[in-house]
Amino acid sequence: MPVIRLLIALGLVANAPLALAEAQAKIAVSIKEWTVPWEDTRPRDPTVATDGRIWFVGQTGDYIARLDPESGEFQRFDLARGTGPHNVITGPDGKLYVAGNRNARIIRVDPASGDQETFRLPGGNGDPHTQQFGPDDDLWFTMQGYNAIGRLNPDRSEFDVIKLPTERARPYGLRIAPSGMLWFTQFGTRKLARLEPGALKVREYEIQRDDARPRRLAIADDGAIWYVDYLGGYLGRLDPPSGKFTEWAAPGGKQALPYGMTMDGEGRLWFVETGVNPNRLVAFDPAVSDYVANEPIPSGGGAVRHMVYDAERDAIWFGTDANTIGVARIGE
Repeated sequence: MPVIRLLIALGLVANAPLALAEAQAKIAVSIKEWTVPWEDTRPRDPTVATDGRIWFVGQTGDYIARLDPESGEFQRFDLARGTGPHNVITGPDGKLYVAGNRNARIIRVDPASGDQETFRLPGGNGDPHTQQFGPDDDLWFTMQGYNAIGRLNPDRSEFDVIKLPTERARPYGLRIAPSGMLWFTQFGTRKLARLEPGALKVREYEIQRDDARPRRLAIADDGAIWYVDYLGGYLGRLDPPSGKFTEWAAPGGKQALPYGMTMDGEGRLWFVETGVNPNRLVAFDPAVSDYVANEPIPSGGGAVRHMVYDAERDAIWFGTDANTIGVARIGE
């Protein structure tokens, strides 16, 4: 079945059918999941530690845990009650950094011992959400409910909080370009935004569809900003120099609710359609401008909220609301 292309004033929108275009080569992908032993704790936002083990947080269980993919063994480390951990990443120092979404804290965890050090946001305000370290080793994070971008210098235990110009913008997904430029979605609006760390200046880019609500993003080697539009059901690309948007309808259409997103080593975009049951892991290849994989998640998923690409294994790690940690191995 051919893919229908529709030209609109602001760019190209591909109205993809539910079935993949048969003419395009598909990527083999195999998915494996491990059931997390602590029930109904919403395991999410895994990160790959320097030793190859997988760490994740239990959002409703107030813990950080690790999975050994070789043995399947889990180990749990409790966080303070009411932390509401939302995201964990591996820092340049090899330590783990947890966003305490409900208690306005960043928690640094030693992966060897499980020892914890807590950084408390000024005044106890804010809700650290999605994190990433910049080239200067500062930790940047979105603050969705507080309508701000935060920065932590771990060495000096210093925070900066940059309030956003648009009210109720709901900054959500965040990625940092090699230049240090921050890009983030404003989930309460139809806007993407960038922040210049030196000037702390925000510039917004508006998607010209009223129902657009961008949620996660990725940055390509050519500087293009890719995003998933959760409400509209699109994968999109922004060319920053021209401000031009190009969009492709997700295979699941309006009901797709694309959420967790990442980019693999070949520049392909991967995201999960959470509005269909079971959730489906979808791949888009910019080289052919089409979808090249569409794989159901065995547990059903419930929702996959964030994913991370593991270059060593050529794999994608994710957590699900079905209480699993999963890996999608590309080319298998």
